[in-house]
Amino acid sequence: MAKVNKVFRINNITIRILLTLLSLFLFTQDFGLSCVAQVVLGKGSVGQYLSINIAFGIGVTLGIYAAGKISGAHMNAAITITQCVIGNISPKTAVAYVFGQFLGSFLAAATVFVLYYDALYDYTNGSFTVTGPTATAMIFATYPASNVSLQGAFFSEFTATVMLMLGILVIHDDKNNAAVKGAQPMLTGILVVGIGLGMGLNTGYAINPSRDLPPRIFTAIAGWGMEVFSADHCWWWVPVTAPTLGSLFGVLLYKLCIEFHIPPEAEPEKDEAVMQ
Repeated sequence: MAKVNKVFRINNITIRILLTLLSLFLFTQDFGLSCVAQVVLGKGSVGQYLSINIAFGIGVTLGIYAAGKISGAHMNAAITITQCVIGNISPKTAVAYVFGQFLGSFLAAATVFVLYYDALYDYTNGSFTVTGPTATAMIFATYPASNVSLQGAFFSEFTATVMLMLGILVIHDDKNNAAVKGAQPMLTGILVVGIGLGMGLNTGYAINPSRDLPPRIFTAIAGWGMEVFSADHCWWWVPVTAPTLGSLFGVLLYKLCIEFHIPPEAEPEKDEAVMQ
């Protein structure tokens, strides 16, 4: 019996990893990165900044619908780490989710690279660069705007992730005025679109280490080289740390400003006839 339970637990973790991988690979990253590639390589003729925001929002929505019931649709390492810190999931489960997120995101970047390889080669004349007039590294990972300081970029990512976490808690908190279950994935996708529309100028709003780091690693391997880590004053660590800290702060802010002030549910009235 113990062996059967152990096998079930292993399989259960494996299923959660696969669902997390599927959510990021097939939906969030595949839709989002391929849309960025289309906008950049099409030179604005087949999409604009708005279409990138919508594509990521659709990807998030479908990812949550796909894996929400089984794994909670963990697609963001910052939120997964936060859930672990506050005790909602175990460290073992958090590691499994982050592994699935990173692997799915890496595979999505590889898929988009193969899908648009001919267009990439034609656009760059075979020279994959991080900066310059034919730079293409930003198709896969985020880079700050040239007029933004590292401190400003950090604050931008931090603030955007705080808003992401606050929005998710507002949408999903059953103790408060949560949205109906079937609408939660769609509203979360709209939330991501809103963040992109309002907070994407400075950094491209990574708001997720799993969205940014694995594709960056892929580009380092696929021809862009280690400049993807050294560019913009070693910017790469900001989309990893700022979203994580922003997610943690978002939970704290929600608890202090909203959750602690939600009145407890009223006790059901006792039936006097039954009492007698």
